[in-house]
Amino acid sequence: MRKVKVQEAVGETLCHDMTGIDDKGFKGVVFKRGHVIREEDIPVLLDIGKNHIFVWEPEADEVHEDDAALALAEAVCGGHLDYDKKPSEGKISLTSDTDGVFRINREALRRINSVPDYTVACLPNNVRVHKGQKVCGLRIVPLVTKRENVDSAVEIARANYPVFQVLPFRPLKCGVVITGSEVYYGRIQDRFEPVLTKKLEGYGATLLGFTKCPDDLDMILQAVADFRNQGAELILLTGGMSVDPDDLTPTAIRRTGAQVITQGVPMQPGNMLMLASLDKTMLVGVPGASMHSKTTSLDVFLPRIFAGAPIAREEIAGYGEGGLCMGCTECRYPICYFGFGQH
Repeated sequence: MRKVKVQEAVGETLCHDMTGIDDKGFKGVVFKRGHVIREEDIPVLLDIGKNHIFVWEPEADEVHEDDAALALAEAVCGGHLDYDKKPSEGKISLTSDTDGVFRINREALRRINSVPDYTVACLPNNVRVHKGQKVCGLRIVPLVTKRENVDSAVEIARANYPVFQVLPFRPLKCGVVITGSEVYYGRIQDRFEPVLTKKLEGYGATLLGFTKCPDDLDMILQAVADFRNQGAELILLTGGMSVDPDDLTPTAIRRTGAQVITQGVPMQPGNMLMLASLDKTMLVGVPGASMHSKTTSLDVFLPRIFAGAPIAREEIAGYGEGGLCMGCTECRYPICYFGFGQH
């Protein structure tokens, strides 16, 4: 780039966006890339602290910030992601085109951010997102970068495609088994049904119904079988999840023949969550904390289940970091760290 004094810049073309801060403290673009400097622009440029402008004199091995960002944005975008086709100040945002779960190839992201000049910032892996939500912003730091840097970043992205994607929620068929003799015989009122109804509706689930069972292993197993015969893809089992000998829900889940992913998670509230897979049906032992806490481990894993994102036994231990909810007066989950540890 060639440096030119503002007073001598009339007729020259800006090679990058120029930003300024107005008297109200707002920062924004004053002149866009490609603007041809006019006589009346000189005092404006001086007012925003610009004594010089830079004129683009491209070299064969240099790439402008906008072009460098566009090249990478196209390469990192997987399913259900859109990106700006006209960068602003060299920055590009990626947005989701659906409600779902944002997924990251973490190693590829680290490698791209190790390429000179590139910076890519995004939401945490496995976070729930909504249609139109910004999930990532990328740019290079200087106005230009070497062609080899662009080629390297794009090569990493293409070799590890997709670096970013959104898995949309599926309208799963869901059944709920509510266990506990005290509820079954009407001694106390069940409090899980309204809570779970609201949660499941948020994913567009098809609710097959609620079945109440006493502390009877055979009846619990029969309730699970009945929902599976109706095509249930997700069965939630509430109650009986503590360590008392007569709490039968974990035993029932195991007796179905399901492959247990975990019984217990290093998260509070919601330590007693149980996850298991039985053919194409997911079985979830709901932690008792879900009855009175707005956000628990259940809310961390439900989005992944509805998005069809696999959950591996090996990753569960990583939920301990970031697994302690602070119980804020106004819960803003998932706009917090809860559930987004090293997994």
